[in-house]
Amino acid sequence: MKDAGPIPGLTSPTPGGAARPGLCTDCGVSRMGDGKACGRACQFIAPDYPALERAVHGRAAGGAGEEPFFGVIHAMHRARLDPPAAGAQWTGLTTALAARLLETGAVDAVLTVAPDPDDRWAPRAVIVTDPSALAACRGMRMGYAPLLAMLEPARDAGHRRIAVIGIPCQVYALRALESELGFDAITVIGTPCSDNTTTARFHEFLALLDDRPDTISYLEFRHDYRVELRFDDGRAPRLIPFLKLPISDLPADFFPLTCKTCVDYTNRLADITVGYMGGDGQQWVIARNARGADALAALGSDVVLSNPTTRGSRAGAVKGFIANTERAAGGMPLRRMPGWLRPIVAWLQPRIGPRGLEFARARVEMKAAETVLHLRRTHPARIKNMVPAHVWRLVAPYGLAPSADELRETPVERAGTEAEG
Repeated sequence: MKDAGPIPGLTSPTPGGAARPGLCTDCGVSRMGDGKACGRACQFIAPDYPALERAVHGRAAGGAGEEPFFGVIHAMHRARLDPPAAGAQWTGLTTALAARLLETGAVDAVLTVAPDPDDRWAPRAVIVTDPSALAACRGMRMGYAPLLAMLEPARDAGHRRIAVIGIPCQVYALRALESELGFDAITVIGTPCSDNTTTARFHEFLALLDDRPDTISYLEFRHDYRVELRFDDGRAPRLIPFLKLPISDLPADFFPLTCKTCVDYTNRLADITVGYMGGDGQQWVIARNARGADALAALGSDVVLSNPTTRGSRAGAVKGFIANTERAAGGMPLRRMPGWLRPIVAWLQPRIGPRGLEFARARVEMKAAETVLHLRRTHPARIKNMVPAHVWRLVAPYGLAPSADELRETPVERAGTEAEG
């Protein structure tokens, strides 16, 4: 995929990112002027979600209903853009929200990622000032882009009110530094983060899926336990059941440790989270505060909203995932399902497996368990500071509990506990 030329209203003053050793996703903070900012901002050091939730949303996530799973909820919907945007991963809701903010003058610029000119799958951090330029940012990227390195160029260009479309590790760092950045207002459109990898490794995965990987133009992990592939060579789309994916053929470090130890799958500090996990075939939207609700309302009749659905039971799927993750974290090979059984289970999964919000709850619990198990193997001394209380609450029903030296209580959490007592 070669560069078609400059796109008006879209600039990228910072070179692309890359995977870094250790627990770093190159969010961009290390490229900014303050060399000590990483220590204050990184999600992988000592995150304090209750404090930042109070600063951003006015309160911390509650202990009942859906908030233990998904974070602070002002309103939650199934949603779809009508009509769908051309070239979008789902219906185009994420970029539509950002475009409307620009169109109405609510923000001066949007910080997000676009495809690299030479590789459609590689992300490139950009500053967007023209709403129409956001069409070039639709679709999925795999890899690392130093998105927050765009903050200083955006501020230097005179932009005072910005929107940021980011993944959780980027958004945590942004919120931790927000009061120091000098912007008048920042609106955050967050996406739940699936496991990331380098763009080069993602190309290796594509080559395992199809004998013409360069023609794959679209890949989506769907709610019905299948991956959809689309092609730009005229072939019809393909659907591959999750159980038939060559996951066991991937190298052990295909997914970096940062993704295996992420404590925020649903982007808890965004003003509005837009994903698919709880959408059961549509998009899934969580407006977390009035700013997020206003951004959604600005789309008016262009967005169709309905109530989330839920069905099935997640318990068996989560227990099976934990058992396999324990084996992987211990260096043992995964248990492979017999070949004759795979088609049967692949047929059953979308019919009896968890769907809608139950599917989302399952994924959140899986990620929480994965974090604890991999940190215990690789960085046991960091668990106390890295794993927040909401993660321990998620894994408690599955017998994963912190030892005395693994449990940390932030000052905010300690004050809350004393007040409740």
